[in-house]
Amino acid sequence: MTTVDTTNGLPALGKLDSVEVRDVWKHEAHTFTPWLLANAEVLGDVLGMELALSAAEHPVGGFSLDLIGIDEATNETVIIENQLERTDHNHLGQLLTYAGGTDPVNVVWIATSFREEHRAALDWLNIRTDENTRFFGIEISAVRIGQSVPAPLMRLVVQPNDWGKRVRASTHDAATSGRNQAYQSFWTTLLAAMGERQLQWTSSTKGYPQNWYSLPSGMSGVSYACTFGRARLSSEIFFQHPDPAVNDTRFAAAQSKLEPVYPATLSFEPLTGRKGCRIAEYREGDIGNTDEWDDYVEWFIAAQLRLRQAVAAAGGLPSLIS
Repeated sequence: MTTVDTTNGLPALGKLDSVEVRDVWKHEAHTFTPWLLANAEVLGDVLGMELALSAAEHPVGGFSLDLIGIDEATNETVIIENQLERTDHNHLGQLLTYAGGTDPVNVVWIATSFREEHRAALDWLNIRTDENTRFFGIEISAVRIGQSVPAPLMRLVVQPNDWGKRVRASTHDAATSGRNQAYQSFWTTLLAAMGERQLQWTSSTKGYPQNWYSLPSGMSGVSYACTFGRARLSSEIFFQHPDPAVNDTRFAAAQSKLEPVYPATLSFEPLTGRKGCRIAEYREGDIGNTDEWDDYVEWFIAAQLRLRQAVAAAGGLPSLIS
């Protein structure tokens, strides 16, 4: 309910004040990284992504990338470099080094302000690189009203050409499809069931209007997933490193270790000539069978548990694929 100033009958409004970002994040840039890891939706809202961050201080050679994760709506890799000060050449160099070491689709640089030459550099990269590589610049500040707790304020200052149109178009297309709406409703139901059972496979609680749902593995280039295919459901682990040779090596290692111990039938799919490899367990099903959704939820959870327990028995994901 709006408070009214009784002296003149007009709404009583507070004054928005700026807060020094280093006062909010304890004078150390490193405290911003764990905060963003725990509040990925704040950045995701600005970018127009369903952002899930899985690792902080991700090693890249002898360096440490601030954050890495995925856009769960597209399963595309996102890397983030934070700088609680004005942009500088050193961080631009770090950003490109990390991009070269992780080969992400989305590269995000966060700073309190962008020099014009650094803004121009990101614009140039967006023009010169292919459509599967995108660079974003985000300015971070903090505000409060009166004595309220500070609130983060993020502003998108660099983005690929037509990015905003693409996000809006994607949202519109999803909203017009009844089948996509069914997928979104089902994934939201599945996520709620995972949360009730305290299965910490993802921090997201929102389903997406698509036939798959990716679950971060904590390792770049590998993800777990639940999918609806042609008249069947799939619980899988997917290898999607940008280097096909890495996918092939990981796939072969995982097959040799999972096949002898998995308590159900697995399908091993190298997907030659495509962007990744898949190891999956299947069952019959269709998103249109709404009266069977409860059964599908139980099967997805049980199948993911089987898969993750088999990976754990092999020594964990790093041991499984090495």
